Amino acid sequence: MNIKTKTKDLINNIPSNVTLVAVSKTKSVEEIALSYEAGQHVFGENKIQEMALKWEALPKDISWHMIGHVQTNKVKYMSRFVDLIHGVDSYKLLKEIQKQAYKNDRIISCLVQIRIAEEETKFGLPPDQLNTLLEDSKIFKNVKIVGLMGMATFTEDKDQIASEFKLLKRLFDKTNEKLPDMKILSMGMSGDYKIAIECGSNMVRIGSKIFGVRNY
Repeated sequence: MNIKTKTKDLINNIPSNVTLVAVSKTKSVEEIALSYEAGQHVFGENKIQEMALKWEALPKDISWHMIGHVQTNKVKYMSRFVDLIHGVDSYKLLKEIQKQAYKNDRIISCLVQIRIAEEETKFGLPPDQLNTLLEDSKIFKNVKIVGLMGMATFTEDKDQIASEFKLLKRLFDKTNEKLPDMKILSMGMSGDYKIAIECGSNMVRIGSKIFGVRNY
């Protein structure tokens, strides 16, 4: 199947309440345009400068999501246009997003990344530090925390993956009771998005099922 067909197939097969973020990192402007033509208007990148170049080249009704780990010194390059930053895991990063959003007279939406996986390599805030970060973030007028994000352990054990997703869903529900504006629960990628949706995810990030294997 080509990119257009695979995009349409995914759009038609995930529930209507779930937002599909097409992970386009390392993919060309031409490849992204094919997915766009098939009806996909939300794309995720993990390198800020690469995303900025694509933003310049592609239609302006595309919603760009920063899905990788964010270095504070790079925030300025995307603050004009980024719609959602997925991987916020520190007060320092929120402070920089606030600074750059203020300069551009924007309010930038963010997800707090919670560490739910066993792997040491995964980024994210420990669950017990979430309330402190949310409390501290109230001083920022140009940052809006709209949900949580987490990545499960890279394993074939579906029970473990489901257990980690359910942990994040419980934390999300608990937080959402106090903060009704926290509406997004982003979990699930190409290999585990079906489990994530079953566990309550309403945003999935899928790349290889649309664009094929990543270019390195």
